[in-house]
Amino acid sequence: MARRILVVTAHPDPAPERLCRVLAAAYASAAQEAGHEVRRIDVATLDFPLLRTTEQFEKGPMPGSLKEASESILWAEHLVFVFPLWLGTMPALLKAFLEQVMRPGVAFAYPEQGGSGFTRTLLGRRSARVVVTMGMPAVLYRLWFLGHGVAGMRRNILNFVGIKPVRETLFGLAGSSQKSRAGWIARMRRLGQAGR
Repeated sequence: MARRILVVTAHPDPAPERLCRVLAAAYASAAQEAGHEVRRIDVATLDFPLLRTTEQFEKGPMPGSLKEASESILWAEHLVFVFPLWLGTMPALLKAFLEQVMRPGVAFAYPEQGGSGFTRTLLGRRSARVVVTMGMPAVLYRLWFLGHGVAGMRRNILNFVGIKPVRETLFGLAGSSQKSRAGWIARMRRLGQAGR
């Protein structure tokens, strides 16, 4: 069954040879070839300000440069985020992007003023895949570091706004051989074809 898929390339360096860009392109092209509708966002090419206050986060306007990205998140049934592991978690540019597009009224809603209850998620019935490249072995990141940065993105951001399930694909030793790189690209193509 065809799905609406949003592929977010989130390597801060816009150089086309970056592994994250190659993996995201492999996923997107295979998904399109399989009949899925695909939209793409390249966070490195977007110009937007950092949020600095609660007031800006809760009531400030969405930057014009991110309106299309926000609309694409609402459009998508499945989201794919591809980024490198920096200092054990996502790069700051991706975090800044998510803070802008996962705002109250778009991704979640606070309880009514003066009312009781819990924050409501607004992005339910969507799934995601987080694809992360890293210099260390992926098994070391999972076992020794407990995958804390990726787990934090899953729990504290994506699950918080209703996106479930969130699956993870970790590619360790990113400077590896061409054979490893070819295998990773093939794996991304298989995931893209399946829309997973």
